[in-house]
Amino acid sequence: MARIDAHQHFWKYDPVRDSWINEAMHKIRRDFLPGDLAPILKQNGIDGTIAVQADQSEAENDFLLGLAQKNDFIRGVVGWIDFRATNADERLQYYSGFPKMKGFRHVLQGEKDRAYMLLPDFKRGIALLEKYGFTYDVLIYPDQLEYALAFCQSLPNQPFIIDHLAKPVIREDGLLVWKKDIVKFKTAEHVYCKVSGIITEADLKKPINFRWTPIVPKPKEAVTYKLRVWQLMQGQNGSQAMKANQPIVTKEVNNINQAIVTNLFTGPCKPPYLCDFVWQ
Repeated sequence: MARIDAHQHFWKYDPVRDSWINEAMHKIRRDFLPGDLAPILKQNGIDGTIAVQADQSEAENDFLLGLAQKNDFIRGVVGWIDFRATNADERLQYYSGFPKMKGFRHVLQGEKDRAYMLLPDFKRGIALLEKYGFTYDVLIYPDQLEYALAFCQSLPNQPFIIDHLAKPVIREDGLLVWKKDIVKFKTAEHVYCKVSGIITEADLKKPINFRWTPIVPKPKEAVTYKLRVWQLMQGQNGSQAMKANQPIVTKEVNNINQAIVTNLFTGPCKPPYLCDFVWQ
């Protein structure tokens, strides 16, 4: 039986197109091509790999299919089309002519509308995949699992693959939140998961110490302060985040002027999330 790496990215690094590669990921701000991967696959006894899109364009499809044509160990490609476009069926028919095109995905994790996958025109496009025998990779964060379940259940004959197990935040509270939603997929036999890239979601930052000015003069009765922390998303300032987003920390403290938060549960610092926070 062949051993296949089910998820691999190739690119010629472009700082504008690949702006999602932030400073925390600076080590991958370079080209990654088949020549870099081939010796690693051989060393580990892996027979082939699946190349997955990293840019939402049909130019990316051409790039990956070209690499697959020149490198036999690239066994398949997961590409991208605009599923909301009126010509989605035409584009899928076109790509059905490439034997190594195996499926498609959209960067759902980056959409401001967290329920983007449930948009009627998007679902109409996804429903076309079954006709051509394509799979669909569901790229999401844990906060989208509820929407993803409804999405997958609405298309019971379409094979789905949840990429990176929906990127759980690897820490006690993060895993609990993720587990509550991921277990709901256990009866969806047409939904699979790729176990890869999980460690990238670990948050290894030190505890954060929040300090504030206490009430003056000090009241005779005990004072309970409520600390709340919000994470900003793209296009938001602090005030907007506090109005639109749910707090990621709510902590009550009594008669002190500081609180140390050791288990700050944040969304991953990737679009649409920012590594910026506001607190009150």
